[in-house]
Parts: sequence; structure tokens; C-alpha cells
Amino acid sequence: MKWTSDVLRGNSVATRECPYCGKTVFDQLKQCAYCRETLPDMRRPKSTSGGRPAGKDDIRRGLLFMLAAAIFSYFARGSSPLTLPVQVPPIVADYLAPLLFLSGLGLSLHGLYLRHRTSS
Repeated sequence: MKWTSDVLRGNSVATRECPYCGKTVFDQLKQCAYCRETLPDMRRPKSTSGGRPAGKDDIRRGLLFMLAAAIFSYFARGSSPLTLPVQVPPIVADYLAPLLFLSGLGLSLHGLYLRHRTSS
């Protein structure tokens, strides 16, 4: 059975109470294992963020992209006193680093928009 391997691995298995007999059953079942009554469908929240505010992950990921672009650009353009073991083509430093930075900026702004929309 799949749930036994999940329990042995340490993953939590979601359960719910049967509305007819009151026994605890797995939430994936369509029929109660004890009283054989058909279980009503459970409504799950649409948010998969696990209770975190909307947009928080987008803001964090966008800032990480912007930081990565700044670090990459610093080393690829030769501003660092350290030398890279490989030669970076100029097109990468001239076009891809700013594109990564602007993508991160856009993702951060999108996250801020989502946070503002859900707080209003």
C-alpha cells in the first residue's frame, strides 16, 4: 500500500473523520473503510503556499535572481581582481546578465502586486 511507505518515510498522511461513523479514515478514500458509506468530497483551498502570504515566494525569488545577475555581471565583466578559469563571451555579460536582473525585478514587482492585492 502506498500510505504505509509514506508513513515509513516520515511523510505525514492526511486523514479526516467519517461523518457517518466517526472513525478516522484517509482523506483520499471515496468510501469509508468501516461503515462503507460514500464520503463527501472535501474542498481544499486553492492556495498551495502552505499558509504563507501570496507573493512572498515571488519577491524572494526575484531578489535572488537580481543578486545572482549582479554577482554574475561583476565577475563576467572583469571588474573583479580574480580571474575566471573560463572565458565568458561578451554577449553573455552584455545581454544575459541584464536580462536576468530585469526578470528578477519583474518577478519581485509581481510578488509585491500579489501581496498588495490580497491585503486590500
